[in-house]
Amino acid sequence: MTARLREAFERAAGEKRAALVAYLTFGDPNVQTSLDVVEAVAKAGADVIELGVPYSDPSADGPSIQRAMERALDRGASLPGALDAVAELRRRGVETPIVLFGYYNPIFVMGVERFAERAHAAGIDAVLTVDLPIDEIAELATPLAAKGVAVIPLVAPTSTPARIARLAPFNAPFVYYISLTGVTGSKAAAPVDPARIQMIRDAAQAPVAVGFGIRTPADAARFAAVADGVVVGTALVDQVAGGDASGAPARVAELVAALSRALGR
Repeated sequence: MTARLREAFERAAGEKRAALVAYLTFGDPNVQTSLDVVEAVAKAGADVIELGVPYSDPSADGPSIQRAMERALDRGASLPGALDAVAELRRRGVETPIVLFGYYNPIFVMGVERFAERAHAAGIDAVLTVDLPIDEIAELATPLAAKGVAVIPLVAPTSTPARIARLAPFNAPFVYYISLTGVTGSKAAAPVDPARIQMIRDAAQAPVAVGFGIRTPADAARFAAVADGVVVGTALVDQVAGGDASGAPARVAELVAALSRALGR
């Protein structure tokens, strides 16, 4: 399944554009509608979907995503539910790569071996845990790799060359570069030094997607000039919350289509 993620970035590169990575919170505005939202986003042009697992104590997410997680938790969303949701999306015919995005505690509680089995069975391509640093990520990466599921490393503006050099052994399908210090959606993305992106790309031997603070098609186009992918999350989550639940799939799909066009798809 890792191959599906690599192919998404290779296809985008072959089309001389950056890949669009779309983040959505599972269970928002409710469990069933969130499935429809993800399906609509896949059809609208997202190359990769990051599906956020609701968590009670998010540390990296700004107000919009925190509220989305609260709504989702109130409606019964959970890690097992997110795994079941991905399996249902695969049954619906959604082939877009899906990265399960979240925090380590729910995985630890489930047990990493059991989680790896269920992630593989559900059709998840990769896992990103924002609170599991490179020093400790092997405890998750090893059982996942045994099931053909990748981990996506995070790199921050403060990451040193020595830490970035440690990415290579994970053979990641892509690396997520956080464009700014702080939480998601808190401020506009900071300018990114193309030389730093290239350094990360060379060290990891993997494409680099830039996220945090990218909200509009113009933002996406600006970062696409230096990165292999752009991640948009808060703006999509705001569309989910921006009206009645029944209209959420169409609202989010409209923004995804505009972002996709801005990237040249």
